[in-house]
Amino acid sequence: MKYFTISEMLHSPTAVARKIWNGCGRTEEDNLTALIENVLEPTRERYGKAIHVSSGFRCPQLNSLIHGATQSQHLRGEAADIYTDAGPVGNLEVARLIIASGCFDQVILENVPGNQLLPQWIHVSWKRLGANRREIRKKVIGSNSYPVLTRKEVGL
Repeated sequence: MKYFTISEMLHSPTAVARKIWNGCGRTEEDNLTALIENVLEPTRERYGKAIHVSSGFRCPQLNSLIHGATQSQHLRGEAADIYTDAGPVGNLEVARLIIASGCFDQVILENVPGNQLLPQWIHVSWKRLGANRREIRKKVIGSNSYPVLTRKEVGL
C-alpha cells in the first residue's frame, strides 16, 4: 500500500489518551486492507494530494466512548473517516471522486452546514464480503438524520 497503512487505520488519539488498546483481529485487518486497496488508494491517486484518516478501526470500548453507532462499520474495519488539507471544498471533491468510481459501500458527507454540501469530513465504507450498497448520505450539523442523496445532488 502506497499511501495508507494499517497502523494509521488503527491509530486513535482518543484511545491513546484513555489508554485503550485499539487493536484488531485478522478479519478486521483484512477488511481494512480491502478498504485501503479498493477505495482509499485509488482515490488518493485520482485526487493527487494528501487524504488523512481521522478514524479507521474502532474497538468496541473506543466506539462506545465516542458514542459511535452500535453497528458501526468502523467496528468491523470496513469504514474510515477522512479529510483533506483543503477543508470542506477538498472533502467534497474527494467524496465526488469516490462516488464517481462506484467503488464504495457508503459515503456520508459529515457535518454539512444546512443545505450546503461542504462536509467537515467524509465517512466512507467498503465491504470485502457481501454486496456494497453504493449509498450516498449526508449529516447536517445539529441533526440526527442521514438523508439519502442522489449522484445528481452531489454534482455528478
